[in-house]
Amino acid sequence: MALIELDHVAKDFVAYRRAGRVRRERRIVHAVSDLSLTIDAGECVGYIGPNGAGKSTTIKMLTGILVPTSGAIRVGGLDPQRRRVELARRIGVVFGQRTQLWWDLPLRDSFELLRHVYRVPAARHAENLVEFTDVLDLGPFLDTPVRQLSLGQRMRGEITAALLHDPSVLYLDEPTIGLDVVSQERVRKFLQRVNRERDVTILLTTHDLDDVERLSSRLVVIDEGRIIHDGTVDEVKDQYVQYRTLVVDLVEPAPPLQIEHAEVVRVDGPRQWLRFHRDRVTAAELVAAVARSGNLRDLTIEEPDIEDVVTRIYTRASCDE
Repeated sequence: MALIELDHVAKDFVAYRRAGRVRRERRIVHAVSDLSLTIDAGECVGYIGPNGAGKSTTIKMLTGILVPTSGAIRVGGLDPQRRRVELARRIGVVFGQRTQLWWDLPLRDSFELLRHVYRVPAARHAENLVEFTDVLDLGPFLDTPVRQLSLGQRMRGEITAALLHDPSVLYLDEPTIGLDVVSQERVRKFLQRVNRERDVTILLTTHDLDDVERLSSRLVVIDEGRIIHDGTVDEVKDQYVQYRTLVVDLVEPAPPLQIEHAEVVRVDGPRQWLRFHRDRVTAAELVAAVARSGNLRDLTIEEPDIEDVVTRIYTRASCDE
């Protein structure tokens, strides 16, 4: 069942630019154009695109902050603009560079204030806080004022604040921006758990493609306010990447392997990289052929980097215009 529905949605802004010493010229900026998208309950969708593609504008329309110029939006059956207060109790939002916490209050007090804002029963709020404190390791800084928290600590607090009222939808806008590797991993694992165990539907906008690959089952690519691709991450890779790489570790250095349908593109001591076309030979067939050659210690398959995949999507979309 579709939890989020956008039907031919457009959002235009009026902008002015100088056209002389005094005169200004009015123009219309099409931030989102004829956008149709459905997201089912329990999905985790990566929603990506370059700066100015319309990602944040979409999120703001889904939360009711912005009103679409045309088209219809439904989130959980509600119109975000007309029933914004009711919808707010069903959604959680995390903007990587904005805060919903009280800057001068201890983190614990911000959580308590949010309990009253969302009218969460005290027992349920306490239960959620215990779980999130344990999983995200919030204990050491619960009594620290928000302004004194590191970026990683604050982001963990932001995500907790967005989930304490048990929303069915979580919008994430750059949730790991500026975080160190350890904090990024902690946040990703927590979000995977929330999606899997609590069945929270997640819409993730990010420039960090590692977030998309680790968290999302589906990838929607947007450019200039239009969807240019929609599919699973694996489908996107299969469609836009023809070649894969088999990394072979031999017992000792050897000349480049001669394997049908594969080309050795790099040799580093006993390690060799074999490039192969996914439509001409399967990974299993290639592995069997390499194993028959003997002198084999180990091997791995290198999958295409998703950043390269997205670049190919943009390139193809530009060529089709």
